[in-house]
Amino acid sequence: MAEYQTVRAGAGARAARIDEGLRAHMNKVYGTMSVGMLVTAGVAWAIGSSPELLSIFRDPVTLQPNILGWAAMFAPLIMVFAFGAAINRLSAAGAQLFFYAFAAVMGLSISWIFAAFTDISIAQTFLVTAIAFAGLSLWGYTTKRDISGWGAFLIMGLIGLIVASIVNIFIASAALHFAVSVIGVLIFAALTAYDTQRIKTDYVAHVQSMDQEWLNKSAIMGALSLYLDFINLFMFLLQFMGNRE
Repeated sequence: MAEYQTVRAGAGARAARIDEGLRAHMNKVYGTMSVGMLVTAGVAWAIGSSPELLSIFRDPVTLQPNILGWAAMFAPLIMVFAFGAAINRLSAAGAQLFFYAFAAVMGLSISWIFAAFTDISIAQTFLVTAIAFAGLSLWGYTTKRDISGWGAFLIMGLIGLIVASIVNIFIASAALHFAVSVIGVLIFAALTAYDTQRIKTDYVAHVQSMDQEWLNKSAIMGALSLYLDFINLFMFLLQFMGNRE
């Protein structure tokens, strides 16, 4: 009986350590993501609120991108693929620096919204996005339901969404734009919950190895995933809630 109680106490202590470590890990994920959001917001506002700077990338009247504008639009997508390919060769510090550089480039790519929409509508959409993101992420973290099966469907949906968005850049269909926006909100809402649970389960699965370098890089990759979910959810919601200048 005493041996059983000792084993049970040991298991309880290990579970408590994992829970404590998980909370610290998730705090680092959300903290890194938040800093990235501040970098993005600062760069976007600095460029988008300056007609002189914005005109380097877009026509000041129509807001249509020039060559540099097209490069800025696709740079974040290229950087995401590069980040995924290089993560194993980067140190944790290098991965964090890359993430903040990516956040700055993302700010450049979406800076046009400050010229296209009113500041109030941008702020309101950001607030709605933050509330929705917090609720979805909390659900993904606390739910006992295994939603890992969503992954394949969400990835397929995301690929289709990217293709449809690129096609609509050239055909400019209002109906397709509306459909992409609706589907985009649904996909990134689901991805927020899915990615949160995945970050949690990945930590629990690998924490026994006590590879601190992996844990640090895992937190940055998790921050990148949730950051992308938030940014895309915000941009799609802005299509519905934003008031044009």
